[in-house]
Amino acid sequence: MFGQIAAANALSDVYAMGGKPITVMNIVGFPITTLDKSVLADILSGASDKVRESGAVLVGGHSIDDQEPKFGLSVTGTVHPDRIRSNAAAKPGDKLILTKPIGIGILTTAIKNDKLPQENIEEVMQTMAALNKEAAEAMDSFPVNACTDVTGFGLLGHAMEIAEGSKNGITIEKDAVPVLDKTRELAEQNIIPGGTRKNHKWLAGRIDYDESVKEIDQLILCDAITSGGLLISIPEEHAEALQKELSNRNLTSAIIGTVTAENPGKITVK
Repeated sequence: MFGQIAAANALSDVYAMGGKPITVMNIVGFPITTLDKSVLADILSGASDKVRESGAVLVGGHSIDDQEPKFGLSVTGTVHPDRIRSNAAAKPGDKLILTKPIGIGILTTAIKNDKLPQENIEEVMQTMAALNKEAAEAMDSFPVNACTDVTGFGLLGHAMEIAEGSKNGITIEKDAVPVLDKTRELAEQNIIPGGTRKNHKWLAGRIDYDESVKEIDQLILCDAITSGGLLISIPEEHAEALQKELSNRNLTSAIIGTVTAENPGKITVK
């Protein structure tokens, strides 16, 4: 699962730009004298499964003896120059569609602290390991203005990149954002990763939270994610059709906000 999640996370950058992954190289740091080689074999096997699912080809890799296991992939993809999905071209009136729930950082922190039931562990692992391939292929048939994948900067951090890059404002509807089960319950127990708190602090002053949006809600929206979904900015008249196409591909998505001409470079959370 470690290998699958790492691969899905790396492949996601190509999908977010509307590209098709072509080749992959493994990059490994591993304590070869401390951990059994079978652990490394399992990591590489999991990654290979996801690379095969993506349609890309594994062309080799690099490895070093390191004190702790580190694994990632260098991915090369192709995209037609006229169909690149930038994170800086959203237009006023666009709807924002999110293709995976958030809360991953909080739940994985709970796993580290033995605070998460097995069924929830399975759910968060499957969420992270799911490729953004189907979502990227679905949006390829639509006039998407902007796209990014939601990862370490959290939902609001990556939405802010779209707002600043596009020089437009963004309004997020808190209650429309899909959140993994038990996320809020764990956040209320102060099980919150350091990266999430840093995101919240980094965004302070650039986000206008409605008074009904409590600090716990703010932190969840800023949660530092590994291998999250795509955040897609699409003209309103095409949003419902894209959602239907995502549903046809067995993907659950949600319209979570709107791009506005007001408050350029800032986000309002209602």
